[in-house]
Amino acid sequence: MVLLCDGRLTCGCADPYGRRVLGDTRTTSVTGVWTGEVASALRRDIVSGGSKFCGDCPLKLPLKKDEAPPARPLDAGALPGRLFVECTAACNISCNQACCAPETGITRTRQAGMLDFDLFTRVIDEAGPSLGRVDFFNYGEAFLHKRAVEMCEYIKSRYPDIFLYTSTNGLAFNDASARRLVHSGIDEVTFSIDGASQDTYVKYRQRGDFAKALANLRAMADEKAKHGRDVPYLNWRYILFKWNDHDEEMNTARRLAVDIGVDRLCWEITDHPEDSFSQRFRPGTADYKTIENQTWDHSRLSNAIPGATPRARIDVRTLVPALPIMARRGKTLQLHTRVTNLSNRRFAAQASYGRRLVRLGAQLCAADGTLINLDYARAWLPHHLEGGQHTDIQIEIPTPAEPGRYQLKFDLVSEGIDWFEKSGSQTTRKNLLVV
Repeated sequence: MVLLCDGRLTCGCADPYGRRVLGDTRTTSVTGVWTGEVASALRRDIVSGGSKFCGDCPLKLPLKKDEAPPARPLDAGALPGRLFVECTAACNISCNQACCAPETGITRTRQAGMLDFDLFTRVIDEAGPSLGRVDFFNYGEAFLHKRAVEMCEYIKSRYPDIFLYTSTNGLAFNDASARRLVHSGIDEVTFSIDGASQDTYVKYRQRGDFAKALANLRAMADEKAKHGRDVPYLNWRYILFKWNDHDEEMNTARRLAVDIGVDRLCWEITDHPEDSFSQRFRPGTADYKTIENQTWDHSRLSNAIPGATPRARIDVRTLVPALPIMARRGKTLQLHTRVTNLSNRRFAAQASYGRRLVRLGAQLCAADGTLINLDYARAWLPHHLEGGQHTDIQIEIPTPAEPGRYQLKFDLVSEGIDWFEKSGSQTTRKNLLVV
């Protein structure tokens, strides 16, 4: 659910003009909207095969021929599990041909003012116990709101287990507010900076200030390092256009990312604007394949900083490596492994917020490799594993109840984020014979 800056609730983030409204928190509780007739009718329609309410929503996926509608439960509980919070629909720059640019009229189609703070706290107080995640952005620049950092502090002080994420152009901060946000408890911050110099950056982020955006990103990274914090995780997202997709510019961005100390630099692949997006890195091209594991949507572990994308080697130690592992059904296997960190970034064994810590995982597969259970077994790292180092890990694996031939697939997982395989790391497979 999305809380617009005027207090209305919509059902998706791809609705810049607020056309698909489910209710209004100025007159109705969040529960009243979430369980109300508009939302309930929408659920019934979707489970039946589609809804006119969705109109031209780009988030919807059409059913394939003869495909059955998803059989989701109609009872979605009393409150949503995820909420977008829009502080304002106004922005301090104008992105080239973006639907939320001031020139498109977004600020004339609905209220673009600042979200009322008391209304915000009331919504958070009601919905907070059910929320697993809050996305603190939508249309406009969230941190134009004078109390935006305070809002982040409010969410994390009231509900510290909520995963709080924001995306920003970084231009509404000053040094003090950027550093203050680091201590708010926010889990992840993405800066959208599309270039490595003012001349390239401003072609899309019109009226933007490259030096200021970079300075505020640097201030956050510095404050985080100075106080030894593992949050917020700092992303630099760089949309590729025809004017910023050459090697020199991208390599400059890589060097800047290392110098600043950001956690992740990723390329964003887009098909908009039609006359400006990168033709060089269109999906399917040879050049795209060279950066596929560095792109934003490929994996949540993708990283364009050299050596930062996680890579590992997992050696499973058995008496006769060429033979299947044998086990009796219903028993527990004790397997010994050696894990080597092939990247130059630490694999964290613990994290203050329960995400991004790394564990060894064993996935259960059928004999032909078909996945049966993704989360079959886990083992903790005994300590942080620095780049180039290895450690020995014992993993306990329950054997299936049914005799037969299986495979065990070993991979590392960044908890709450992604499996290493998704970003190109090699897995290890072992045949398992259950008797």
